[in-house]
Amino acid sequence: MLDLLQPTEAPGWVLAHEGYNVLTESAVESRFALGNGFLGMRAARSTSRGPTWVSWLGYIRWASWPRCYVAGLFDMPNTEPPVPALVPVADWSRVRLILDGEPLVSREGEMLRGLRRLDMRRGVLLSEWTHRTPAGITATGHELRLLSLADRAAGLQVQRVVLDRDGVDVRLEASFGLAGLGMEPIRLKNEVGTWRTEGTGKVVAMAGGAELRLEGASVPAERPFPLRWIWRWRSKAGQVAELARHVAVARSDRPAEDPTPHAEAALERGTNLGWRAVLRAHEAAWNDHWEDGGIDIDGDDDLERALRFAVYHLTSAANPDDDRVSIGARGLTGDAYFGHVFWDTETYLLPYYTAVWPEAARALLMYRYHMLPAARAKAELFGYRGALYPWESADTGEETTPETVLGPAGQPVEILTGKMEHHISADIAYAVWQYWRATGDDDFFRDAGVEILVETARFWASRAVAEADGGRHIRHVIGPDEYHEDVDDNAFTNVMARWNIARALDALDLLRKRWPDHAAALQDRIALDDGELDDWRDAVARIVTGLDPTTGLYEQFAGFHALKPLDVRDYVTHALPIDVVIGREQTQGSQVVKQADVVALIALLPEAFPGEGAAVNFRHYEPRCAHGSSLSAAMHARVAARLGDSEMALRYMRETASLDLDPDPNSAGGVRIAGLGGLWQAAILGIAGLNLAGETLELDPKLPPTWRRLSFKVRWRGRSVGLSITGDAVEATLIDGDEIDITVAGDTRTLQPRSPLHVSRSSAAFRGAVDVDA
Repeated sequence: MLDLLQPTEAPGWVLAHEGYNVLTESAVESRFALGNGFLGMRAARSTSRGPTWVSWLGYIRWASWPRCYVAGLFDMPNTEPPVPALVPVADWSRVRLILDGEPLVSREGEMLRGLRRLDMRRGVLLSEWTHRTPAGITATGHELRLLSLADRAAGLQVQRVVLDRDGVDVRLEASFGLAGLGMEPIRLKNEVGTWRTEGTGKVVAMAGGAELRLEGASVPAERPFPLRWIWRWRSKAGQVAELARHVAVARSDRPAEDPTPHAEAALERGTNLGWRAVLRAHEAAWNDHWEDGGIDIDGDDDLERALRFAVYHLTSAANPDDDRVSIGARGLTGDAYFGHVFWDTETYLLPYYTAVWPEAARALLMYRYHMLPAARAKAELFGYRGALYPWESADTGEETTPETVLGPAGQPVEILTGKMEHHISADIAYAVWQYWRATGDDDFFRDAGVEILVETARFWASRAVAEADGGRHIRHVIGPDEYHEDVDDNAFTNVMARWNIARALDALDLLRKRWPDHAAALQDRIALDDGELDDWRDAVARIVTGLDPTTGLYEQFAGFHALKPLDVRDYVTHALPIDVVIGREQTQGSQVVKQADVVALIALLPEAFPGEGAAVNFRHYEPRCAHGSSLSAAMHARVAARLGDSEMALRYMRETASLDLDPDPNSAGGVRIAGLGGLWQAAILGIAGLNLAGETLELDPKLPPTWRRLSFKVRWRGRSVGLSITGDAVEATLIDGDEIDITVAGDTRTLQPRSPLHVSRSSAAFRGAVDVDA
């Protein structure tokens, strides 16, 4: 057993944290969190941490914040303002060890060793600890925990405990933490509990089974309460106690549907297999994902490890089998943002899933399709046509952004993002188009994608108002730069809106040609006529973009260049965000940018920056960005990489990686999964120059001089392709599927099965670029 509780030996696959610090404990629990897209679990210590319940004393900091989550399980807690939140379920991992009547807790006695390791290769959390009690008893434990990627309903905990002396009265308790659930219990039996959320009426069932063995012999358990097991014995020095606990979870979104049988069936599957077989199946599933999504870098071990960390959490967050849920801003790793879904998902996460795991990408986009009625309702509420997606979304598709919150002094602060940050509708349309171009998933395009494109285009056409100057303006918005609110003609918003409308027209033309019956039915159902389409074409021609044709520079929004210049470098040593340091009023009056705005537009729509346009705009906006969002640095890295400034790209990549990998990260509320998705983009869409939306699979590498090789796989229109990039060559292997054309640095070749293609180029061809510092 002990060998299975040891981590992967290959370097670069294991993150370790030793010791305990109340200031960093919650952050470690986020970083090392487990997930499989349906279930999420923070990496709280299972033994010796003591109980946790909700306290109103805000000045007391929890030493640990154990949390288990079920994707899509939202309810309305008793908060002000009322905001739907992801509901934590019972903590099933807690183990109490009581020695001669005294519980083993970390604050008493001496913790001689405490080590947690996240084995990303196997997708498991491993713990080791040695604790000496005040009475002088030394206990040593090893633990393995997982949420199965092979059976998403299942979790597993295996623990090994050894004492150093004879004659200790040992009591070991394994239980589900049922206090403070915020749900109404429906049924509690020995092996299963069922609860219902009070507001939304959703139902969750959790089933558990546990076995303890002493030196290999099974020990019967006392069962005083449901979902609780107690074992007692008298110790022998060196005697090994082995606990194996299986858990299974099921969710129902309708009160009339009982998920209990599904949880019980999943528990039976796991217990029948045995924990070793459950572990093997889980490891095999992770191995398959690493085969498809892994990234190897020869020449940069730190960023290779950071990218593995990114892929680990991206894989842990998605569930292709449930298209009624999406991925929140912190995944299933913490409580920040209440589990709400933002533009992060489509802009920062979808590229990874589209390129590596298109089944997951499709499910995430279908979530948005199912939420179209709510998006239409929001547009109508604001006086527009079409679909305006919510800035923050939960399980209904309704806007969940609070209108006001209480400031530090108790004063109400108005939140405008839900009312004005409209670019999310274009972001979703962009993800739809990119997914379809990359996958060729015509069924999705025909049955769902076109409707999203059309309804978001309809919104933008009604939002872009013709004025006396001959242009069509989009006023009173917030762009990605949230330091400046209620602005007019934000370049990112307007250019993305124009693109959205143009692609909707293209999509309708294609639908009419290939599926005329579907096109006619869609236009009839949503009352879309030729007169409205003419208005769309007018909008494409006349939407104001803020582009100065003389300089090639976009003005971030109308009046931005008239604001006071501010040298962001003067504030880099401050720990607090710049808007906090200089105040809201000065921030709004200055040319300081919160995060990639025009820079994000360069990344998403490079065709909007012909000639030197990308370099001109990047040179202008990069020094003005304060990076007040975890989304920002990765997008700057992607653009810097495309412009050939590998030094800047790597600096921004390392900055992004440090957000959740530093020893003392401020990630107690969960990992910043959008930043991790952006890190993947910087490497694959930036440095490798991958483009999946063209007529061929395209690659235009600009490898940093310090990288000897970058290797990864990608899926494109039903094919799986392995790519290996060096400074002067690209090798492509068609692993699965029919022959395709591949374009490397402008050179198009045919890639055939079982015949690797080697494309040589001079080193300068791959590294040559516009000098962004010129």
